[in-house]
Amino acid sequence: MSFLDDFRNLDRNNIGGWPNSAKLTFTVLVFVLILFFGWWFKISDQQDELSGLRQKETQLKQEFVQKQAKAVNLDALKQQLSEMQDMLRQMLRQLPSKTEMPELLVDISQTALSAGLETDLFQPGPETVKEFYAEKPIQLRMIGTYNQFGTFISGVASLPRVVILTMHDVSLRPVQEQAKGKPVSGLLVLEGTVKTYRYLDEDETQAADKAAGQGSPAKGGK
Repeated sequence: MSFLDDFRNLDRNNIGGWPNSAKLTFTVLVFVLILFFGWWFKISDQQDELSGLRQKETQLKQEFVQKQAKAVNLDALKQQLSEMQDMLRQMLRQLPSKTEMPELLVDISQTALSAGLETDLFQPGPETVKEFYAEKPIQLRMIGTYNQFGTFISGVASLPRVVILTMHDVSLRPVQEQAKGKPVSGLLVLEGTVKTYRYLDEDETQAADKAAGQGSPAKGGK
């Protein structure tokens, strides 16, 4: 306490006249205050900035690791994509071609006839060209037994070319007897639209791409 009392009794207007011990103590206090306020106003902000940069560094390292893993597997992924494209082309080639389509429609109709089905309607419609294939709708109405329809489906599946028939708004119901409105024993009627598919040859694919490219600006100009 005597030291503090002596320090309070010093003449603040005559620092040069203070004892050396008081001068040294005062100098140390001033130096400590300068360091403290310097850290508070400058270094603390830099520490916050440094902390943010460290977090960003960690994030960038994680992104680098992820991108590096993708880069390492890039060749394998390209090879896998190429194999999948080749597989898709091979699968499409198993579908009938443009020149085979009329004969295929005849084969489907003849298969229904051979199965014992009564064909009231078998009407192919206009094709719709997609990116890799064309689909052709067929409106049909067939009458027969459950076993005859099974024979028909089995016969279509055994045709030389891969035939895909998808059902659209198709109904299968018992045949009603006109006079009494009662179902005829064992007979069913299949009615609706099915679609079959063929692959596009190279010229057709190029023509479709060209038409799509020319169609977009025309729509935008209207």
